[in-house]
Order: sequence, then structure tokens, then C-alpha cells
Amino acid sequence: MPTLIHAAPATLAAETLDRWTDIPSTIVADVAGGEGMLDPALRPVRSFAGRGTLVGRAVTACCTGTDFGAVLHAADLAGPGDVLVIDAGGRAGVAVIGEIVCGALRRKGARGVVVDGGIRDVGTLAQWTDFAAFARHTVAAGPASFEAGEVNCPVTVGAARIAPGDLIVGDDDGLVAVAPARTEALLIAARRKIELEASWERDLAAGKSMREVFGLPSGRPGDLIRTGS
Repeated sequence: MPTLIHAAPATLAAETLDRWTDIPSTIVADVAGGEGMLDPALRPVRSFAGRGTLVGRAVTACCTGTDFGAVLHAADLAGPGDVLVIDAGGRAGVAVIGEIVCGALRRKGARGVVVDGGIRDVGTLAQWTDFAAFARHTVAAGPASFEAGEVNCPVTVGAARIAPGDLIVGDDDGLVAVAPARTEALLIAARRKIELEASWERDLAAGKSMREVFGLPSGRPGDLIRTGS
């Protein structure tokens, strides 16, 4: 069966993406109540230390077996601000993307790739500071065909359901997907959480105790403190 390509949904505006670029994945996970978190086994090939987060719109590809046709078609559709999200079933035996396709995405202004499966050429990918790659496995073997799969369909990646057009946020702590309808409300909540954490930092640096800062119940050494009903 040839690769099935669905029409791309309406995308998040570039301005929306820009407003999310300073929001860490930890903050997104907290304000989203853990919803949309991807499996922490999906790891970046290069640390984000000192270079912010991956923020982009999801273009999705679903691969079957050792075929990567969906990846090639999705790469053609991807553009500036996009993140190619690949459901390869978590398989470890074959890499469905590497330096050549990632390089083409990078030149088009795409921001990264997330692979629930195998990736290769990580020595090269790890040198790119403007393109992020996450994957479950690193494997030398490449795909065997490019004749199947599905593009711009909902996928399950790292146990999270991701639809094309979803916001993807990722860094060294993990990946979170946010539905477009939730981006505005969660962004407001995220900025409030960042301000709250900054106040905790200031209070602790000023010498306040954990009990004072976090409102812990009083207690003495050896006491059993009950914090719930």
C-alpha cells in the first residue's frame, strides 16, 4: 500500500511558538498536570544545556516495519517551525531517519525530530545547535523501503497521543505535547509557575526555611506529621 498522506491541519502561528521558547518542559508538565508527557526514554542526542528548549509544531509520520516512506513524505511537507514526530513503534532494529533527512529538514527551518524508534548518524546530529533530535534508540542499520506508512495522522509516540499541529516542547528533562486549543491557557499558567518558583528561590536565598517557603506543617524531631486526611 502506498504512503497515505492527510491534509495538514491549521498550524500554530510563528508568534505563538516564539512565546513558548523560554518555557522549560518541567513547567509545561506541571501546569498540564502531566498530560501529554512522552516516555522519558526518548532522549536528546545533544544536551540542551545553555540553549533553551525545542519548541515547534508537530508534523507526524507513522512507519511500519523497516519502511520509512512516511518520513520522506513528511519531510517534504515540513517547514519553518515544525518538528517531525515519527511513530516507529519503538522498534530498535532499524533507524528511520539520519543525517541526510535531518539535514534537509534543518535547511528548511524545521526545529527538530522526535523518533519513537531508531535514529542514526548521531555524531553529526549532536553537533547541530539549531536542530534537536530525540530518539528511543541509536542504531546503525537503515530502512529497507519507502513505500508505506501514513503522514499527518494522529500517532502514539512515547505513550502520548500526538496530533499533527500539536505544540511540542522538549529539553534535557523530557518532551511534552500540547494541543493547540490549550496553548494560550497553559502559557499563562506556565508564566505564573515560573514567577512562583522564582519567589521560592528568592526566599530560600534570603534564609527562609523550607517550612516557611512551602508552608509545611510544624513538627519536632521524631513527630509523625500528617499532611493529608
